[in-house]
Amino acid sequence: MSITAIGMDIGKRVFHLIGHDAKGHEVWRRALRRVEVLPFMVQVPACRVVIEACGGSNYWGRELERLGHEVVRLPTQHVRAYVRGNKHDYNDADALLEAARRVRHRSVALKGLEAQDVQSLHRVRQSYVKQRTSLVNQSRGLLAEYGVVLPAGIAAFRREVPKILASEDPRITAVLRELLSTQWEWLKLVEVQLSTIERRLRQVERDDPRMGLLRGMLAGVGTLTATALVSRIGDGRDFRRGRDLSAWLGIVPRQHSTGGKTKLLGISKRGDPYLRTLFIHGARTVVQHAARKTDPFSAWVNRLRARRGMNIAVVAVANKNARIAWALLHKQAHGLSIQPVSVACGEAVE
Repeated sequence: MSITAIGMDIGKRVFHLIGHDAKGHEVWRRALRRVEVLPFMVQVPACRVVIEACGGSNYWGRELERLGHEVVRLPTQHVRAYVRGNKHDYNDADALLEAARRVRHRSVALKGLEAQDVQSLHRVRQSYVKQRTSLVNQSRGLLAEYGVVLPAGIAAFRREVPKILASEDPRITAVLRELLSTQWEWLKLVEVQLSTIERRLRQVERDDPRMGLLRGMLAGVGTLTATALVSRIGDGRDFRRGRDLSAWLGIVPRQHSTGGKTKLLGISKRGDPYLRTLFIHGARTVVQHAARKTDPFSAWVNRLRARRGMNIAVVAVANKNARIAWALLHKQAHGLSIQPVSVACGEAVE
């Protein structure tokens, strides 16, 4: 029997595959070591291969497409409901095929190498930011135990620590001075790495007109948001409209409706939390600066903030930015003319 679809459960060392024919009947199942997967798939006629959107799936998707297969990458949460019986690797592979037959489940687009490079820069930068925050908080906590209380914030830490190290404060013991000096040198090293990554991201933005378009036309969208968004969604073809992108980012209300009664709750917080955080932080800056402006967009923001509060105004601006960002990417991809939008304000802030 000819194979029309293969469910592939990706593992660290062993991959589990199930082959189905056109009627959805199982024809064979295989357990292959990692190095055996591609040689085996070379011998299989071109078919549909369903994999999970997990770590390493971009690489395997690109390799399988290179061999002529059609790759479908499904989100983990959409596959879990189709696991029948006990959970094991073959049942996971079978669940992938079952989920792929449901038209309502959309696949996750494969990332190219350039997009993965940009996402890697963001992930490493995020890790360095966490290290910096941890270093500052730990050092402030240690100093507080010796009666030296520093103001909150990284800027205050940079300003005060050199003074403490240069002083003869009797509260600072030799051990604490040595530890604080080590922490200070580590912090400077982390900030050098952060500066290097941010410089690379600015270069990526200059090389990609889509990123420059977003940053130049949307307030609250800077280098970080523009590069992260384009590397994640490309030209936005996976979304039918801007509203779908907002829903995917999790900046739309959750629903708990029944009996014809609609009940809206807080934002759903679905999708990529890193992207959502960037949009929310950018929008918060816009709302704060709008209080000193009188243009139509700022007036709308100020009215909304006065009526519904700061947080709802921030989410509304983030939602608007996401929807307009999708429209800009969609129009540029299709060669359509782009008119200035109401939230444009020269160089965007983040």
